Amino acid sequence: MNNPKVLHIDKNHHLLIDGLESLGYQNILAYNTPLSILLPKLKEYEGVIIRSRFPINKEFIDKAFNLKFIARVGAGTENIDVNYAVKKDINLISAPEGNRNAVGEHALGMLLGIMNKLRLGHESIRAGSWNREEHRGWELEGKTVGIIGYGNTGKSFAKKLKGFNKLKVVCYDIKPNMGDDFAEQVSLKILQEKSHVLSLHIPQSKETLGMINKKFINQMHKPFWFINTARGKAVVTEDLVLALKSGKILGAGLDVLEYESSSFYSIVNDVNPTSEMNFLLNAKQVILSPHVGGWTFESHKKLAQTILDKIKALN
Repeated sequence: MNNPKVLHIDKNHHLLIDGLESLGYQNILAYNTPLSILLPKLKEYEGVIIRSRFPINKEFIDKAFNLKFIARVGAGTENIDVNYAVKKDINLISAPEGNRNAVGEHALGMLLGIMNKLRLGHESIRAGSWNREEHRGWELEGKTVGIIGYGNTGKSFAKKLKGFNKLKVVCYDIKPNMGDDFAEQVSLKILQEKSHVLSLHIPQSKETLGMINKKFINQMHKPFWFINTARGKAVVTEDLVLALKSGKILGAGLDVLEYESSSFYSIVNDVNPTSEMNFLLNAKQVILSPHVGGWTFESHKKLAQTILDKIKALN
């Protein structure tokens, strides 16, 4: 009897491939194979390992009628038709535990970077200037950080804020009873009233698309610093830029952008960038990174191990 086949659509840590082999699976690597070539052969596979290269939709699932599991090596499952997969009795596996620490650290690094104008100071010195007053920053002490989405990465970020003196952390989540020793769960209204810092840790869904828009920003009572290590499409970039220009948003650390491709591997409008994107690229109070918040050497291995452990649990 042939070993069950697992299709790997995206590259991952070799630990995952080695581990699946030890479980008796046959690994088929198709990192660069076009979807059109994969579709006719999907019936051969019991498992699919993906990141974000293309969507797992109804057509894909119907052709992969022997699938027992779909494993996404990451946190979100927005590129999978979850409802249809569940209807077909396919086990869905993701790994938000695997990169939560990395995202929490990245969010903290971005926050300290924009509050202390680290990018601006670096660029100023490179240009031959030594203007200390222009680069005077702010301290976190005595401020309130608001976290929207208090799951794996939100909790990780809150834990890392615990050591700051006289810093209050509040969180908002659609699920009740999510608060803990690191963050007090409050209503969205209270979070908007109290926060000096806003950090997003939400999945992409119909409810979160465009959540941070002009109306939301205007409901924030204080000028605030903004961190997004979640999903770019949760933010209306045009409204974000207007708030940065007006000073309502004091600075922004953006690991994700509205303009990302659905695979997260590129900027869709990189050939003809929008005026808003041009502003973000050049704004002194903005730090950008290319969706790497959960992309550390350590999380690369942790994500693979998490997926492997969950596949083992199915057997």
